Amino acid sequence: MSEQFTISGRTPAAPSAKDWVKVLAKYREPNAVRSSFELAVTLGPFVALWAAAWWALGVSYWLTLAISIVNAAFLLRLFIIQHDCGHGSFYNNRTLSDWLGRVLGVLTLTPYDVWRRTHSIHHSAAGNLERRGIGDVHTMTVAEYKALSPWSKLMYRLYRHPVILFGLGPGYLFLIQNRIPLGLMSSVRYWASAMGTNAAILASLLVMLYFGGLMPILLIFLPSTLLAATAGVWLFYVQHQFETTLWDNEEDWQLHDAALHGSSHYVLPSVLQWLSGNIGIHHVHHLYSRIPFYRLPEVVRDHASLSDHNRMTVRESFENARLHLWDEGSRRLLSFRQARGL
Repeated sequence: MSEQFTISGRTPAAPSAKDWVKVLAKYREPNAVRSSFELAVTLGPFVALWAAAWWALGVSYWLTLAISIVNAAFLLRLFIIQHDCGHGSFYNNRTLSDWLGRVLGVLTLTPYDVWRRTHSIHHSAAGNLERRGIGDVHTMTVAEYKALSPWSKLMYRLYRHPVILFGLGPGYLFLIQNRIPLGLMSSVRYWASAMGTNAAILASLLVMLYFGGLMPILLIFLPSTLLAATAGVWLFYVQHQFETTLWDNEEDWQLHDAALHGSSHYVLPSVLQWLSGNIGIHHVHHLYSRIPFYRLPEVVRDHASLSDHNRMTVRESFENARLHLWDEGSRRLLSFRQARGL
């Protein structure tokens, strides 16, 4: 279809972010058969690889580890399915989506109801400088950073260092932080979600320990979990942390503009795009989160301007790991070195 929009029947104009919302509405309906198929071709291999890795313990620990590394990719894809359940975009039946999300949350070590709420906050506040703190990568402005004490500057620099963000951070997030409902501590509902998930995870670990000892935990559970967590954190990072992303103060912030212009189109090889559930088409996802992940490629195939918007290759994405501070003057994300030159 045409990507020009007629205003008042007169002059065609480039679509605004709000215009795109109307266009994208036609992609929002999930197909129950397709969703079930996507679940089967993700959960099936995940279970089969877990079984193969367990069998391989009697053959070679290295073989077990290799299988677990491969299985991390399917665990990541299960997280994307859980993610769509949280948005109500996997099945039309809300109850079915929620309970599927809760079950998958045991595998991904993510309390579903807690994550669903914090992720909703992320979507409703992404790019808003006055609503940072829940469900995002902490980002300071240049002015805020320069006003810090030397100690606080060091702490922020450590937090933003790749070794912390992508080395230690994923394990801390999924193994430790997810165990309590941070940000939602006063709600019984979210405590129940966290503690119920924790209990199911603990029971699973005890079963592994009883039947296989420590090796299934050390060579299957932990490697696949940590690798999937690292990949997930990296994807989340590059989808919002890039030079021309968008941040605004409350009075200038617009939800749809922040969604479209503050999220990237991470162009991955086809295999990685499939394994990551097309989440690299993140600008479209943020603009209309009810679109099922398996329909996102349809959108960029049908609309060339969305396909070209905020495109980022794998090679280009690595440059983003050195960007740390939002400069309100140039409206760019800068490195610490660039910020010192201002």
